Amino acid sequence: MPSAPVILSGTPGSFARDVFHERHPKLVQQVLDALPYGPSVQAAMADLLAESTDGVLQPPSTSAHDHQQWLEWGEGLFGRPWGEAPFLWAESYFYRRLLEATGYFRPGTWQGIDPFAPFKTAELAGSAVDAELAALGELPALSAEKRADALLSSALWGNRADLSFQITASATDTQPSALITDDSPLLWSTLAAATEPKVCVIADNAGRELLPDLVLVDHLLTNGLAAEAALYVKPSPYYVSDATTADVLATTERLRTAPEQEAAGIGLRLWDAMNNGTLAIRTHPFFCAPLPFHDMPADLRAELSDATMTILKGDLNYRRLVGDQLWDATTPFAERADHFPSPIAALRTLKSDVIVGLDGPAVAELDATGEPWRTSGKYGLIQVHTQA
Repeated sequence: MPSAPVILSGTPGSFARDVFHERHPKLVQQVLDALPYGPSVQAAMADLLAESTDGVLQPPSTSAHDHQQWLEWGEGLFGRPWGEAPFLWAESYFYRRLLEATGYFRPGTWQGIDPFAPFKTAELAGSAVDAELAALGELPALSAEKRADALLSSALWGNRADLSFQITASATDTQPSALITDDSPLLWSTLAAATEPKVCVIADNAGRELLPDLVLVDHLLTNGLAAEAALYVKPSPYYVSDATTADVLATTERLRTAPEQEAAGIGLRLWDAMNNGTLAIRTHPFFCAPLPFHDMPADLRAELSDATMTILKGDLNYRRLVGDQLWDATTPFAERADHFPSPIAALRTLKSDVIVGLDGPAVAELDATGEPWRTSGKYGLIQVHTQA
């Protein structure tokens, strides 16, 4: 099998190193400012920051429910500098340790309290969401084809609302976006050709990304492009704004209580779909694992294997799909996605170094801009692999 260098978290001058040395300190301060955790949590967070920037990897507490699991996942890494660990693994472990530091998993005052909930709640209640709900009123005037493309585009670019990305975003990150690969015709034709299409959506972020994801799911269900749908979310908070079941419920409620008729109708249909089983909300511990989807456990693989199409949202899921490695950008997407148990459609805003499936001239043109096009959040892609 072709291979490529694994992205490490501490390579000098790299995007991955900046995440640990620039983004994470700002994130930790924002979490501490948002909730009154107290001195013990503040000290634990400071220790985590010091360890993850200049220290060596320590295993989770021996009392942690997943202590043994992380010992297995981190075999050969503990005791080594954080910067020597693969970026995907280290970034996942940072967020697991952040939850440990805040007491999320421990019996006590802060058990089960999402440390990112204040950010998610503020975003969902904000004026930007008000505007997006109002804009849904324009959908009925569009042709079926234009409506489908608009909703797919919204689901893609909603990924720019990732709260972790916004922590270190600059003014240039709000520049107009560009789609560098668009396989959407293959997505639509695959669903249209199926007799009883089943669509799985592996969600990424809550708030302003989850909102258009849910609207897209409603469109698929109400227009016969999905006879049933399953929305996969994280079993616990993960990264800054990753969606959990609680976020799905809050977003659906935001829709169905909206003053705009179109938004409220979508929310009510989604609620009914959950009630009657045509829309299932699912999760699995593997969605918080520091592993590529190639290592997906058998039970989750079996769940996804009968999907007509799995829509994979966001940057982290893309990294887990193709492998968090410095692939040549012209490596075929099919080559890296063929292991997935169902046909797959990746909707992604580029916010990390990993990219495959481009042609040589496109890569040359992007490189010639001199901008960090792989990590700026300005570019997006829709890549589809339907398998043999």
